[in-house]
Amino acid sequence: QVQLVESGGGLVQAGGSLRLSCAASGRTLSIYRVGWFRQAPGKEREFVAHITWSGGNTYYADSVKGRHTISRDNAKNTVYLQMNSLKPEDTAVYYCAARVPPSWAYDYWGQGTQVTVSS
Repeated sequence: QVQLVESGGGLVQAGGSLRLSCAASGRTLSIYRVGWFRQAPGKEREFVAHITWSGGNTYYADSVKGRHTISRDNAKNTVYLQMNSLKPEDTAVYYCAARVPPSWAYDYWGQGTQVTVSS
């Protein structure tokens, strides 16, 4: 089992920055990839970015590419999402999730952290 806890959300003005953290515990050595997702009110959950746990390979949604950066600190079992140049449309609940082989799905999810960007 893997447990994930997000933190770092809050209220920020447009153009500002926030750094989200996703702390993993449990069978962290079994994690292949950690992703960030978000869900805005009335919308479906969407992918934001992911990073492989060991190699650090990253991938971003077009909507955040160039503005947000995903990184990880394996010593702290923590994945970060640095969000810069925030826009009101970035407002959402942000979730981190872990993919643990042999599953191809993100089976482990955190509880989410609210990010609100005011115009």
